[in-house]
Amino acid sequence: MTGALDLGAVAGWARGRLPGFDAPIRATKFSGGQSNPTYRLDTSAGSYVLRCKPPGALLKSAHAVDREFRVQQALAATDVPVAKMHALCEDDAVIGSAFYIMDLVAGRSFDQPVLPGLAPDTRHALLDEMNRVLATIHGVDPDAVGLSDFGPAGHYCQRQTDRWAKQYHATQTENLPDMAALIDWLTQNMPEDDGQRRLVHGDYRLDNLLYAKDGTRLLAVLDWELSTIGHPYADLAGVIMQWSMPATSEGRGLAGVDRATLGLWSDQRFIDTYCARRDLSGIDDFNFYIAFCFFRMAAILQGVKKRALDGNAADPDRALRLGAMVPDFARAGLNAAQR
Repeated sequence: MTGALDLGAVAGWARGRLPGFDAPIRATKFSGGQSNPTYRLDTSAGSYVLRCKPPGALLKSAHAVDREFRVQQALAATDVPVAKMHALCEDDAVIGSAFYIMDLVAGRSFDQPVLPGLAPDTRHALLDEMNRVLATIHGVDPDAVGLSDFGPAGHYCQRQTDRWAKQYHATQTENLPDMAALIDWLTQNMPEDDGQRRLVHGDYRLDNLLYAKDGTRLLAVLDWELSTIGHPYADLAGVIMQWSMPATSEGRGLAGVDRATLGLWSDQRFIDTYCARRDLSGIDDFNFYIAFCFFRMAAILQGVKKRALDGNAADPDRALRLGAMVPDFARAGLNAAQR
């Protein structure tokens, strides 16, 4: 299905810029995503992927497809696996919002971190590759790849806490005392800025990764919507936060799972291996970063819920189910803060 995508407008804009758009094209919308609508485009010259902003009124700086395009284009010359970028359209008049077109990467993705149906050694290898690429992202010198201005200077966690608190309040639909308490705790327990200023993905988790169909090598890291220059520990804590969630289709976590038997890594092993790859002796105040990630995800899901209520969600039913988890993330953030 094509949804609201105007294929004629896309073809007219892409003609002369990309091969294959001078003949009929077919679009299929990818399901599951709640940020930027994403389509597979099949043309006579091959297949592409189009990502665009969602329709309707949007929060300032949200759904920045131009930033997604820029960061992946900049990473093309590095060891970070990303899809090849082809063209960016910043003219909203073409299809109603900005969009970009990139290569379709023929890989496999995994929605559940329990990695059902795989052998323990395969699970181990997939997580090791996930860990390696995360350390590789944080090893990129932003200045060397033209991203020195990709994020403002200053304390990343303070900046992000302020930003997402504003986003949360702008989309708030009910009073959640736990969320208010979590925002207060983060503000009062902000660690000193240690000067680490690296490229961060912002939503690094298993379902945003594409692996080779016949192996465990990572082919592409997807969904760079939240990427910026910031503190790398937020990305690492995001992985650990996700694993603490219920092992359900919505939770996509590992809570209660016998990880050792299944060949899945413990939180500490993932952290220690990451530190070894980045030559770090350890991480102080890591629970702050865990609490911060729960807070940010709660704010993101509140925005997803608000878009569903406003009729702008990519998948309204799933958006409402995810939005119902906002109190759970806020409560989990407080629990992490108090550990």
